[in-house]
Amino acid sequence: MKRKTRNKIIVWTLALAAAAILVGGTIALVLTAGTWKAQIKKSQEKICNKGWECSGSKYCCNDTITDFFKVYQFENLFAKRNTPVAHAVGFWDYRAFITAAALFEPQGFCTTGGKQMQMMELCAFLGHVGAKTSCGYGVATGGPTAWGLCYNHEMSPDQTYCDKTYTQWPCVEGAEYYGRGAIPVYWNYNYGAAGDGIKVDLLHHPEYLEQNATLAFMAAMWRWMTPIKKNQPSAHEAFVGTWKPTKNDTLSKRLPGFGATMNILYGESICGKGFIDAMNTIISHYQYYLDLMGVGREHSGDNRDCAEQLPFNPSSPTDDQKQQQSGS
Repeated sequence: MKRKTRNKIIVWTLALAAAAILVGGTIALVLTAGTWKAQIKKSQEKICNKGWECSGSKYCCNDTITDFFKVYQFENLFAKRNTPVAHAVGFWDYRAFITAAALFEPQGFCTTGGKQMQMMELCAFLGHVGAKTSCGYGVATGGPTAWGLCYNHEMSPDQTYCDKTYTQWPCVEGAEYYGRGAIPVYWNYNYGAAGDGIKVDLLHHPEYLEQNATLAFMAAMWRWMTPIKKNQPSAHEAFVGTWKPTKNDTLSKRLPGFGATMNILYGESICGKGFIDAMNTIISHYQYYLDLMGVGREHSGDNRDCAEQLPFNPSSPTDDQKQQQSGS
């Protein structure tokens, strides 16, 4: 090879190498700049402190629950809970609800979005609570939706709800895991998970949920804010719209809205069965509370029902029986 040709090859090789280094450095610089910008943005994100009720979170910069939900409104929503025929007279109160909510508001519980969305989420959560603790019936004074928070535990359990095959949260001798709480908890594994979530030993002491209203509300709020499984939305995320459905979700007719919260909390015991009474009852409580809060049922949002939704977590026949009991 002639010296001149060889020199040209060397020059071109060096030029290509320099170009590669330059391009690689530029890409690295861009990536570093992108990461740096993301970190700057995160560090500049506004964080607010509003005292005991909400602190150390961007969500605390919005209204907190006590800004739009007062004790008289709580009394109005649950007007019949302390009547002599109710089964949990004197148990549920506004203070217990607000004390529990203060632990979850920094995570976005009823502090996400503008005031209307926050009030809608409050009514959505309480719609589940009211429906699941109601002792109202068709001809009850005030109508069936006026009797939320009538119960704090299952009145006549026919079993202890102990699944001995579940080893992560095994049954404790002498404990009974029948339904208790604001959104009733059933089965040892659900008590174990909720207990871990609120840092209270509910596995050994499931009775706490019918002895302490704050803990009962806390367990319900934890369930509302926590996905059942990884890569699935929480009821909170599904309701406020921060959850983005996958293609499979869309094909399964699972879309953000109140309907998806029922799917997450109760699965196929409520959803995918058409407009059954059990589903309609929960929706009617949600809309009733929207009316009482001055939002109005016309603002109950899209995708209110789950009549045609496929469940997020299809169950085996045995699991389905358990879920039906927990969703009853």
